[in-house]
Amino acid sequence: MSEIDPEAMRRVLGHYPTGVVAVTAVHEGEPVGMAVGSFTSVSLRPALVGFFPDAGSTTWPRIRAAGRFCVNVLGEDHQEVCRLFATRGADKFAALGWEPGATGSPVLDDAISWIDCRLERVQEAGDHFLALGRVVDMGVKEAGGPLIFYRGGYGGYRAPLAS
Repeated sequence: MSEIDPEAMRRVLGHYPTGVVAVTAVHEGEPVGMAVGSFTSVSLRPALVGFFPDAGSTTWPRIRAAGRFCVNVLGEDHQEVCRLFATRGADKFAALGWEPGATGSPVLDDAISWIDCRLERVQEAGDHFLALGRVVDMGVKEAGGPLIFYRGGYGGYRAPLAS
């Protein structure tokens, strides 16, 4: 089999929309966080979610060491929050309100929903890791559409009203 060109793969998979979340934790008394576009529900029983942090991430080792994390679902108006959490070395929490969730991980004030987790397992997956979290607590904070990343840009989605 021939090797798939990473740029071609990125271009093709860019045609699949992904939601954007901020994964947060507290490591050595300081809040840490990263933007993630690879979050997914894994299992209802037991309640498991997962995401795929890049192996080169400087934030992931701190979240992993914390052993717990919170997935904050970003709303369609949170493009700047997403960019902040995607920036290396930025003080991501200086201008953001948050409160500790059940695990102590930051639940962002502006998140539209959140899922607080204990790190269950980590598996190597190529140039990423698969991080599985057991859901400890969760909630919905406000109505509104999620932030979507599609073909290199951000947008939103409003579901039609149920009849």
